[in-house]
Amino acid sequence: MSNLFEIVDSLENRINELLKRHDNLKKTNAALEEELKDLHLKQEYFENEIKAWTEKCNSLKLANSMLGSDQHKRETKLKINALIREIDHCISQLSE
Repeated sequence: MSNLFEIVDSLENRINELLKRHDNLKKTNAALEEELKDLHLKQEYFENEIKAWTEKCNSLKLANSMLGSDQHKRETKLKINALIREIDHCISQLSE
């Protein structure tokens, strides 16, 4: 009979230990999910920053080429031609 009590007591101790480990794992999982959300927000912020800096860089390249820089003349000519085509398209739409 005492052997049965020992087995039940041992099972109870194991179950309690498993419940503690389960609670700890749930807490760890919640913390990791929160950290993941924060990292996703930071990633989105940095992607937006990269886009903004890329646009600024392109604007500076265009400004440099318009100021006489030989480095980006071809890009400037292409941009000017695209703007002229767009203006011509707008004029033709207004004429109709």
